[in-house]
Amino acid sequence: MTATVETGLCAESVLVVGEGDTAIALGSGDVPVLGTPRLLALVEAATVAALGDRLGPGQTSVGTSVALVHQAASPIGAEVVAAAELTEADGRRLVFTVEAQHRADGTVVATGWVERVVVDREKFLARLV
Repeated sequence: MTATVETGLCAESVLVVGEGDTAIALGSGDVPVLGTPRLLALVEAATVAALGDRLGPGQTSVGTSVALVHQAASPIGAEVVAAAELTEADGRRLVFTVEAQHRADGTVVATGWVERVVVDREKFLARLV
C-alpha cells in the first residue's frame, strides 16, 4: 500500500431516489422508499471515492465487511448524501465510518462502517473460478 493512504480521507456520494432505487424495485421490501441494498451501494461508493487515486499501480480495494443501520425512510425524489471517512488503516485493511443524510433537512438516514481490503487487481481476478 502506498503512503498516501492514511486516516482522514473523506468523500461523498449523492443519490436522488428514483423508482429503481426503491425497496420494491430491489426486492427488499414492498414500500416505495430507498431500499437498503441501494443505500449500502451508495455508502460503498463514497468509500471508493475517498480512496480516489491513492492506491498503488495495479491495486484496487474490495469490500469485505459492513455494518449499516438504516434509520430513516427516503421517499422517491429525496436527495441522499452519503459520507465516508477513513478512520482506520491497518496494512491492507481499511475501515471507513459512513453516514447518510437527507440533504434537505439533515435527517440521518443511516450510520455504520465499511471495511475494505487493498488487493492486487490481477491476482484477485486470477483467483476467480
